[in-house]
Amino acid sequence: MGVTRESALIIAEILRCKFGLEVDLVDLKEQKSLDLAQYQNMVIGSGVRAGKVYGKALKFLENDLTGKKVAFFVSSAWAGTPGSYETAKARFVEKTLAKYPKINPVSTEAFGGRIKYIRKTMVDNTDLAKVEAWAEELGKKFTQ
Repeated sequence: MGVTRESALIIAEILRCKFGLEVDLVDLKEQKSLDLAQYQNMVIGSGVRAGKVYGKALKFLENDLTGKKVAFFVSSAWAGTPGSYETAKARFVEKTLAKYPKINPVSTEAFGGRIKYIRKTMVDNTDLAKVEAWAEELGKKFTQ
């Protein structure tokens, strides 16, 4: 399982259990179309590979999300490397969202990630406590 999926599961669990929100998890690789009208709040997450945010997430950001509370996060080994967080967040979160001016996120974050090579984990700088803390912040923003 990838770090982005792990993070999404943690976020969903906290939003459900601590804030009583109804949550649908959607894998954009598997679900091609989605009726967005039914959602008030959206958390969009993406991994980063070879210095690029996943194309499926970028394509999803093209949707009309007007009137929705949107949060966006990425999982990137670079974001979890000491001294690189701010640069990674600027490159993968802020620079990405700058291309979608209609999206005004309530919160953004960059989490550490994992680098695997031939099924062997070479780097793992995930911080699931950071994911949990961000999910708590989102819960408060989504329920205001």
